[in-house]
Amino acid sequence: MKHTSLVLTGSGGQGVITAAIILAEAAVIHEGMNATQTQSYGAAARGGSTRADIIISGSPIFFPGVSQPNILVCLTQEAYTEFSSIIRPGGILLTDSRFVTLAKKVDANQIQLPLYDTVMEKIGKPIVFNICLLGALLGINAIVRPESVMEVIKTRVPADFVAMNNRALDIGLVLGANRETGRSLPADG
Repeated sequence: MKHTSLVLTGSGGQGVITAAIILAEAAVIHEGMNATQTQSYGAAARGGSTRADIIISGSPIFFPGVSQPNILVCLTQEAYTEFSSIIRPGGILLTDSRFVTLAKKVDANQIQLPLYDTVMEKIGKPIVFNICLLGALLGINAIVRPESVMEVIKTRVPADFVAMNNRALDIGLVLGANRETGRSLPADG
């Protein structure tokens, strides 16, 4: 497996840090890879800016920080404005169409998906927005297997919420996989 570096950015309450932890744990525990995950918060935990750096590799990782990610996720306009310039040339820049208006020209494959709106339409609960994001990432770039992510989710959420999280992951997978075709989700989600 190649070395993949990611930066997930957004605001407190969007589940950015939790998504990063789940992804790193899935890589290490269920895929046998090496991973690091670091995080930082803005002045206020909820509503303030958040950033999580993740490195996943089949080789040893000698430094946990990410300065030029292969994959950058910006879930707020503020995060997009601040971080879009750090993407590695030719990388993937994923944004949510509800929260981010694309404005900058960057040397990256900018992918904008209706993650939040689709979660609200299909599930009706914003709490799984971050899990939908993970699904979209895996639909775009198979960093780890979706099954590995679900195994971690099962250890982190109450049993009554596993099915909802699985559905959110599946919705994200479809959105990510169909990003260039313009196809929409099936009616039953």
